Amino acid sequence: MATLRITEIFHSLQGETSRAGLPTVFVRLTGCPLRCGYCDTAYAFHGGETMSVEDILARVAAFATPYVCVTGGEPLAQKNVHALLTGLCDAGHDVSLETSGALDIAPVDARVSCIVDIKTPGSGESSRNLWQNLAQLDRNDEVKFVIVDEADYVWARERLAEHALADKCPVLFSPVHGLAPHSLADWILRDRLPVRMQLQMHKLIWGEERGR
Repeated sequence: MATLRITEIFHSLQGETSRAGLPTVFVRLTGCPLRCGYCDTAYAFHGGETMSVEDILARVAAFATPYVCVTGGEPLAQKNVHALLTGLCDAGHDVSLETSGALDIAPVDARVSCIVDIKTPGSGESSRNLWQNLAQLDRNDEVKFVIVDEADYVWARERLAEHALADKCPVLFSPVHGLAPHSLADWILRDRLPVRMQLQMHKLIWGEERGR
């Protein structure tokens, strides 16, 4: 029986990506091999509850919501996540996967939308980026850069051009807590970048409350 270590399963509004605002079931897996300086889910590094894939699918189904986001932690750090992703898709859900981009996304079910967080130097984990993941992306996927400061922005802008990311899939730029959103907005407009700026909607509504 396939099992996974789960930190929490909850129903909320999607706060990020092109699905922002949609009622969504979040399945947060436990564990992450990265330690980003701005991480806001460090509580998911350890602990959690061991659940079978079947029990997780049943818990998700009880919310009667089509959109499901599998997140972490780093969900791809648990090998049985692929059984969960395929099971969710088979059940008819619209599934997204939030991943750090440090682990291979090639085995992910093609029906899943991969949200790949490319780590900037400001995260402290940019050396962990698995650049070959970019070849796996299509219009169903998205790339996210969390921007710490202007140096991070310039770095992200260079990666955007170097890898022609906007031609592969939607690209998201998000300011980390402490960077004034208007600064990032001004830089994007100044440079006419083909990206979507996003703020974390769930935090604007509920703050740091867990399960939201």
